[in-house]
Parts: sequence; structure tokens; C-alpha cells
Amino acid sequence: MATLTSTPFFWFGYLCVVLFVSADQKNIPAKSGQDVTLPCRAPNNNNKPIIIAEWSRADLDTEYVLLYRGEQFVPDNQHPSFKNRVDLQDRQMKDGDVSLILKNVTTADSGMYKCRAFLSQTRSWESINNINLSVDPPGQTRGPVGLIVGLSVSAVLLVAAVVGFLIYRNHKQKQNSHQARAVV
Repeated sequence: MATLTSTPFFWFGYLCVVLFVSADQKNIPAKSGQDVTLPCRAPNNNNKPIIIAEWSRADLDTEYVLLYRGEQFVPDNQHPSFKNRVDLQDRQMKDGDVSLILKNVTTADSGMYKCRAFLSQTRSWESINNINLSVDPPGQTRGPVGLIVGLSVSAVLLVAAVVGFLIYRNHKQKQNSHQARAVV
């Protein structure tokens, strides 16, 4: 009997999980010295006005990147490296836009950022998205990002097609085997 990990069903399920989990995360490349906008939009904001917007980074522990409450920035517990370097794209947070502007990025700004909002109607925090910011050092540039992304998507589609074919072939073989037994 084949092990679970050798079956096409396992690998197809694994691929689906990887695609689903990574769909919630965005990757943003930047060059040192640039101003970068990290996008974040609360869903269905018309019915749920935002009371507090918070941007954090996992490696900062209790400190945060930005906290906006009562139409003003809250400097308490803000990590010192972000003071006077961050802003919201829209301080009124119209249409749920709580996108973060990070000015003059450095390689130290690289990391996983988390955006969340406290909504008035539900009186609860809602995690909106995670963004991985990758900042290149001065003078260093990445290869063509579009080509890399295109090749990655093509590879994923190719793997999905191969897995689908294997599943189909396996199903057909079992079907033919059952038909041959029925004839004998």
C-alpha cells in the first residue's frame, strides 16, 4: 500500500493549501531610500467605521509601527525607528483605506507587517492583511520582478496540471481495473 505522501491527492491538497495561505500575504519589493505604501483596506467599511488603525511587525514585540486613534497618532510604544517616518495614506480612512506610507526605507525596514483595525460596529479587532516588505541595500537591484513572478505562476500552474493529470489517470486505471474484474 502506498504511503499518503506518494499519492497525487496528497500533493494536490498540499498545493491548494499553499496557494490559499499565501494568497493572504502580499510581497512588496523596495529600494533603499524610497517611500513605500503598504496597502490595507478594511472590508465592508461602510457599515463598520474604523475607530483604531494599527500597523505592527512581529519582530517588534510590544512596540508598533503606527497606531492611529481618535483622529490622531498615538506615539506611546511606537518603535523609535518609525517615529516621523510613517503616515496613513488617508487619515480619514474613507472606504476603509488604512494603507501605510513608510518614508525613506532602509534594509532594517524589511520584514512582515500586519495591518488591523478596530471596528465600531462589531467592537472588535479585525486582522486585514500581512505584507512582506523586502528592501534592497543601496546600489543593489533585483532581477526583473515581473519575470520572476510570471515564471513562479507558470510553475505552479504546470504542477497543478501534472497533478490533475495524475489524478485523472489513476482514476481511469482503477475504473478499467474494476471493469476488467466485472467481465471475468
